[in-house]
Amino acid sequence: QVRLVESGGGLVQPGETLTLSCAASGSGFRANAMAWYRQAPGKQRELVARITRGGSTNYADSVQGRFTISRDNTKNTVYLQMNSLKPEDTAVYYCNAIDIGSGKGYWGQGTQVTVSS
Repeated sequence: QVRLVESGGGLVQPGETLTLSCAASGSGFRANAMAWYRQAPGKQRELVARITRGGSTNYADSVQGRFTISRDNTKNTVYLQMNSLKPEDTAVYYCNAIDIGSGKGYWGQGTQVTVSS
């Protein structure tokens, strides 16, 4: 059974930094592309950032230049460093990972990020 466990969410003030982590585990699981999505109250889930196994990245326009996605393939772990946080970044952040072997996608349980003064 594949599990994705996120950590690092919390309450911060505008302008501060927060780093999220997501560790994927499971027998035989190797992550291909990994990504972070977020969902704010009353809104659809949206892609925040994505990284391929080789390290190519892409970002939503709203976070470009402020957020950085990275990964450690040896640990099946993906990170999201969020700088200069804004109140509009408030959302539940979800990790997603694609298994190399099956092509199946998996989701984490989500971690709350709240940006408020």
